[in-house]
Amino acid sequence: MGICGTGMAGLAGMLREKGYRVTGSDRDVYPPMSELLAELRIPVATGYRPGNLHPAPDLVIVGNVITRENPEALALSRLGLSYLSFPQALRHFAFRTRRSVVIAGTHGKTTTSSLTAWILECAGMDPGFMIGGIPGNFQAGFKLGKGPFFVIEGDEYDTAFFDKGPKFLHYAPWAAILTSIEFDHADIYRDLDHVIGSFEMFVDLIPEEGRLIANWDDPVVRSVAGRAKCPVLGYGFSKNAPWRAATVDRSGGMTRVEVRNPGGTMTLETPLYGRHNISNLLSAIALSDFLSVPKPALRKAARGFKGVRRRQEVIGECRGVLVLDDFAHHPTAVRETVRAVRDRYPDRRLVAVFEPRSNSSRRNIFQSEYAGAFGGADRVMVPEPSMTEKIPAAERFSSSRLARDLRKRGITADAFPDAGALLAALVRETRDGDVVLVMSNGAFDNLPRRLMASLEARRTGT
Repeated sequence: MGICGTGMAGLAGMLREKGYRVTGSDRDVYPPMSELLAELRIPVATGYRPGNLHPAPDLVIVGNVITRENPEALALSRLGLSYLSFPQALRHFAFRTRRSVVIAGTHGKTTTSSLTAWILECAGMDPGFMIGGIPGNFQAGFKLGKGPFFVIEGDEYDTAFFDKGPKFLHYAPWAAILTSIEFDHADIYRDLDHVIGSFEMFVDLIPEEGRLIANWDDPVVRSVAGRAKCPVLGYGFSKNAPWRAATVDRSGGMTRVEVRNPGGTMTLETPLYGRHNISNLLSAIALSDFLSVPKPALRKAARGFKGVRRRQEVIGECRGVLVLDDFAHHPTAVRETVRAVRDRYPDRRLVAVFEPRSNSSRRNIFQSEYAGAFGGADRVMVPEPSMTEKIPAAERFSSSRLARDLRKRGITADAFPDAGALLAALVRETRDGDVVLVMSNGAFDNLPRRLMASLEARRTGT
């Protein structure tokens, strides 16, 4: 139930690979997960109905998008069927007998998990993994693997309607990366202290013989890491980080990073760009040292990393307009993504298109922070948030106010009633040389690909 979530779709694929018959249901069915499930030949019902539980399955796995009032959840209870949450099922079916490597933090989990899995793959360690996205090197967000390690993207969001604790508390971390800690998920966390409490419980789970790889540039992470029973390896750009990026240079489409660590200095090349992505790479390098990854394999993995779908993903270029798709939704992620794309394409007009869709971004708690997140953009376009009926009017995010605030900062910005109106304006406005950066943690009405189709139609005159 909720099969089109990135983790849920991966778990469905993993169970299919293990020989189980798998079906699913979801309210919204959209790429890339819908495409993955179709390739796996897993039937997906659109919409939640009691009839989706007939014939009665042996086990139901309940995603955290499912509420206790959901018609399928009510039928599940009435029929007395066996059920598990996503993290319970993942642990039971995937890594009960293996060492779990958990990547946690407010930002960068998907890219860092993908990097870690790819490094272990290049080292011949045949890792298993479950990642909330589709890494380009694997073309699937899951892999059973037969090696000793299982890499998991550890989410601090709640587990299910019957278990309101964070998912990552189910993952028994033997080693972990902690990328960042900020306030997010305003629908389940009261404030930053509440968020910190969850990460403290997570760190407490790492055994003495394990390792915690912690972002030394984040003071909250450093504070939480201080309670770890295991040794801690710090990474970052600051000079007191044991694993740090001493120099970062970009040329010829590659980023060259000189990494200084307690054992000396190494230099790697990677197609990744942006300070946040280099930080993600540093964390994976420090972890790789603990896991005894040979340096040639590490260099090969860094150079050959193909990124993750919907993380600065190039959708295409038509009529001189380059379209990128990204998952950024928290103001920090938006700021770092805009900054990275601005640095990558310094001579092109940058059009930032942002959908306030997450449970936090549809609320006004980050209203002011978003106004400071688009500093590198030349043009900003934002639809008014949808699905705000359950949010009190005084607490709702306003795209119109964001556009006004951005214009006061000298950035051309407009709000639109919906994605359709925004797309129409975008097609009219884009011109040769533009880079269009689309940011959303949801489907956004498939806007990046619809934009490409419109540009192609305009080019051919169809």
